Amino acid sequence: MIVRPKPNLVGILFSLKGSIAKRIALRSLLVTLLASVIVLVETWHPAYFSKVNATPFTLLGLSLSIFMSFRNNACYDRWWEGRKQLGQMIIDVRSLIRETQVLGDSPERAGLLRGLCGFAHGLVARLRHEDEALAIKPWAAVAATHPNLPDSVLQQLGARFCALAERGVISEWRYTQLETRLVSLSQVQASCERIKSTPLPFPYTLLLHRTIYLFCILLPFAMAEPLGWLTPVFTAIVSYTFFGLDEIGDDLEDPFGFDENDLPCNAILRNLEREVRAALGETDLPPPLEPVDYVLT
Repeated sequence: MIVRPKPNLVGILFSLKGSIAKRIALRSLLVTLLASVIVLVETWHPAYFSKVNATPFTLLGLSLSIFMSFRNNACYDRWWEGRKQLGQMIIDVRSLIRETQVLGDSPERAGLLRGLCGFAHGLVARLRHEDEALAIKPWAAVAATHPNLPDSVLQQLGARFCALAERGVISEWRYTQLETRLVSLSQVQASCERIKSTPLPFPYTLLLHRTIYLFCILLPFAMAEPLGWLTPVFTAIVSYTFFGLDEIGDDLEDPFGFDENDLPCNAILRNLEREVRAALGETDLPPPLEPVDYVLT
């Protein structure tokens, strides 16, 4: 995620960190070169372009902008929903830290809280298609053959809470509160998996991709006769806008990855880890992650 102060005019014009300009530069350049060729042909053979009308492109551009805004809003909703779910995970872990204080400084409490760190690390690894067992291993012991290792950690925590209640270490009311927090963590995992495994409908995305390319390729034919050599300039601006909005939507659709604009999952995990270790009385805490070149991972 990009974390930086509001840029000045120079920064707005020339900042590349977090921008999609580098990813769409080739496409925009090719469309601009095509526009230059079309203007050159129009200069030599103006009769070919005398009957081209810009009205259809105006209507198509307006409709395309509206449809792209719908898609980008849907993609941003997925990004924001992912952030809210990770925030809910932090809330539940903090609540469990408070509610397990009844156990004092016992090794039992340390194992439970470290298991929460294991769940969080395993969940992020699962969302990123990384090795879940490797992510959980420093915090909790799980069977690598389990099909859902983060949920396996929650099952172990639930079993340990149940055992504490049966031994009378915690009351039934306390057990109910703890179990409620585990249910909430399960809901967080299910919501994040829903976002990860359910992309936007492919035909809708494909239609927009095709229409954007067609619009940017055909637009110079309408602008060549009235604008002349200004056509490549306006074509570059239009293609940058449409290709950029399309690329931003692709970025936000999957918020748990490693792109510059994705959620700072590593920083969230580090903050959670610091709070758990501080609750266990540790003082040598790892430092919080800071943005590197304006990027917070």
